[in-house]
Amino acid sequence: MIVADAARARVFTRNKKFSPLEEHSELTHPEARLRRQDLVSDRPGTVHESKAYGESPAGESTDPKDHEVEVFAGEIAEHLGQQRIERDPEGLIVVAEPRVLGLIRQKLDAATAALVTTEISANLTRESAETIAERIDA
Repeated sequence: MIVADAARARVFTRNKKFSPLEEHSELTHPEARLRRQDLVSDRPGTVHESKAYGESPAGESTDPKDHEVEVFAGEIAEHLGQQRIERDPEGLIVVAEPRVLGLIRQKLDAATAALVTTEISANLTRESAETIAERIDA
């Protein structure tokens, strides 16, 4: 089971349904907590077009905060895929804030996605293991 937000993911294991959760590991992505101006070093470069007057921005504008959330969702999906290979779990529960849940869902490989038995759209990363277990069991 994984409980995630944009910058932190907690990985739990459970022996049986309704047994206590044991925190297995934690993933962090501190860049997702930085301010936008701290994530960009400069304004976008410009391109001089020989057939047009003036300048145009180089490349598409991507929000740096959104990019960092996508990067972290990819790291979470990769971690879950690795856990699937190493531990061969019977099922997988993903609890994450809505935008992170959607990104994780997109980035999971097919074999890992097939193991997902429950998805909960909520940010529970700061909750105790007992509170998380109660939400999952409800």
